[in-house]
Amino acid sequence: MKIGITCYPTYGGSGAVATELGIALAERGHEIHFITYQQPFRLPSFLPRIYFHEVDVGRYPLFEYPPYDLALAVRMHEVVLTHGLDLLHVHYAIPHATSAWIAREMLGNSRPDIKVLTTLHGTDITIVGQDPSFHAITKFSIEKSDGLSAVSQFLRTETRAAFGCMSCRIEVIPNFVDPTVYDRTRYQPQLRDQANGRKVLMHISNFRAVKRVRDVVGVFARVEQEVPSVLVMVGDGPERIDAEQEARSLGVQDRVFFLGKLEAVAPLLASADLFLLPSQSESFGLSALEALATGVPVIGTRVGGLPEVVRDGETGALCTVGDVEGMSRAAIGLLRDASRWQAASTLAAADARERFSLEQVVAQYEAFYEDALRGTVRADDSSTTLTSSPLP
Repeated sequence: MKIGITCYPTYGGSGAVATELGIALAERGHEIHFITYQQPFRLPSFLPRIYFHEVDVGRYPLFEYPPYDLALAVRMHEVVLTHGLDLLHVHYAIPHATSAWIAREMLGNSRPDIKVLTTLHGTDITIVGQDPSFHAITKFSIEKSDGLSAVSQFLRTETRAAFGCMSCRIEVIPNFVDPTVYDRTRYQPQLRDQANGRKVLMHISNFRAVKRVRDVVGVFARVEQEVPSVLVMVGDGPERIDAEQEARSLGVQDRVFFLGKLEAVAPLLASADLFLLPSQSESFGLSALEALATGVPVIGTRVGGLPEVVRDGETGALCTVGDVEGMSRAAIGLLRDASRWQAASTLAAADARERFSLEQVVAQYEAFYEDALRGTVRADDSSTTLTSSPLP
């Protein structure tokens, strides 16, 4: 198949998944065309059967805000015609699904067979899509898609409730990991060596408010009082300054290390003892899955799709949002009991490979594409096929 993929190319889960999916599809023989405003951060400079098409947004003085969504639609239209794409797969509803619909309308009779598939990742539905400024256009865009997928059961339910489409056909296709990349034994535990015998706690995110990075530091400060530890913070974003301030106010700034944005996180996770994810909301929790696949138990919150990823009491522990004390106790309990930690680590790696392996999930996407191209989509809860049309 010839597949166009559009995602946000910046540091974040939806862009990472879309990029890794494109790479995996290319390795399976498909031709992949990334269409976005800059090269995705996890996409190497050159790979066979992968092409990047930059969206150029004109800076005409009349436009106070450059119309990226329209420029994207024009670029999609051009790439479909020039390269004969079979389908457009957009990640994150706004504005990508809207732009893809515009591109399809522009194609008209020249390519009536082109399919638009939309994958919902989280805040495009739970935050952005439910903002009054975007609710109507988000609903319109997902309804005009030829197929919808969501990364968790939670997000499918949330989408149906938020947009009043209780009968919408939404395929649940989870995020995934490459087991060969997230294999703890492949890497030298360099961070552990530098920690001088202390335990290594880790957090990876885009440092937005929803990630509650002050709670990350708060949990660490309490753990460090009982178990000698260091905290490694990977990523960057608007809440980093607050996290740094929290570390200073709690007197642990010399044991908290901010590494900024890094593309390769698997070598770092190989040195970690625990992963902290005290988020306000998580539609899936890709960073948690990457940690689990590396054998790192996760201490997090019982929100959104995270309970679908972390087995509470088995591969980690989940608490209520803001329960810094509870998360601290769970972390200390694991770190103090070597046999319990080892059991959680071993089960985490095995469970991630069994339920979220790259091969298994990419095959689900291929079946999703094939259904759309045949004009059929699979029902949510059965193996029957239904005649495909823009979603009701």
